Amino acid sequence: MTRVPLAIALAALAAVVCLAIVFGIAYGAVAIPPDRVVASLAGRGDPTETAIILGLRLPRVLGAGLVGAALAGAGALLQGLLRNPLADPYVLGTSAGGALGAVVGLLFGGALGLFAVPALAFAGALLSVVLVWRLARVGAETPVVTLLLAGVVLSAVAGSLITLLEVAGDRLQLRLSTLLGLLVGGVSVISWAQLAVAAVLVGAALAVAIAVAHRLDAFSLGDDVAATLGVDVEGTKRLVLATSALLAAAAVSLAGLVGFVGLVAPHLVRAVLGPGHARLIPAAALTGAAFLVAADLLARIALAPTELPVGVVTGLIGGPFFFALLWRHRAGYRL
Repeated sequence: MTRVPLAIALAALAAVVCLAIVFGIAYGAVAIPPDRVVASLAGRGDPTETAIILGLRLPRVLGAGLVGAALAGAGALLQGLLRNPLADPYVLGTSAGGALGAVVGLLFGGALGLFAVPALAFAGALLSVVLVWRLARVGAETPVVTLLLAGVVLSAVAGSLITLLEVAGDRLQLRLSTLLGLLVGGVSVISWAQLAVAAVLVGAALAVAIAVAHRLDAFSLGDDVAATLGVDVEGTKRLVLATSALLAAAAVSLAGLVGFVGLVAPHLVRAVLGPGHARLIPAAALTGAAFLVAADLLARIALAPTELPVGVVTGLIGGPFFFALLWRHRAGYRL
């Protein structure tokens, strides 16, 4: 099968992301024609429309793009490390652990200021992915059944702890809207500073992911073969787990529990560009960004003026996709 050249694929995906951003900005409670959106972004628009775009819509749309890129990058990393096509931050409980850390940050992170939620979300996501990986490991393999069960159990435990903190802590009662956004998935960017912090974290993590891409290709041959090829197996595992946790934490801090983006985007890209991670990771990040911007737009207009949580939209799209993958690969699993 002839593969699409990487440069052409990335240029096409970047164009799709830009188009999704323009349409994501254009439609909301008050529609602004796309040509006037472009004019406002270029500094030639109506002052009122420009204020709406720059103050409200652009941060949210860019936040959705960052979340999609982060989740897709994390999914590609976890699938490569675990050699499992169903690995995803949401399915494995990584996002749930990050959400628990974010809730703890809302409760007790006052001293850390702006960094409280992302820092504690990272700690929760990292602990979760390590626990799931350790629990699911059977010898040198990570069977899909134990992987999924470990993720389900961890997600249930994290959800129960979040409920406990909500009921027991009066401070969370005052921030129910924020808590609800974390649990059901909803892009919430409160400032350009928050967006900038998330952008730095996601950019740095994706750069690391691309840098270790060739090692993930070696992992597809097994740990022993990767070691004979000169790969530091244990060091790479730790680095990939930390990077995927950082990406999941950044996503959770901006949008809460958004499911299946890390599953859908890498699979779509893999079908076109092949399994090489140097191609897969950047293309998946762009695909995830476009996907979540489009999903957030659909969440805003599907039942307007009522706004759906974006997690509902990604769940309705990603859930059937997940089942289709499970059905397709069922012959290779011992259920």
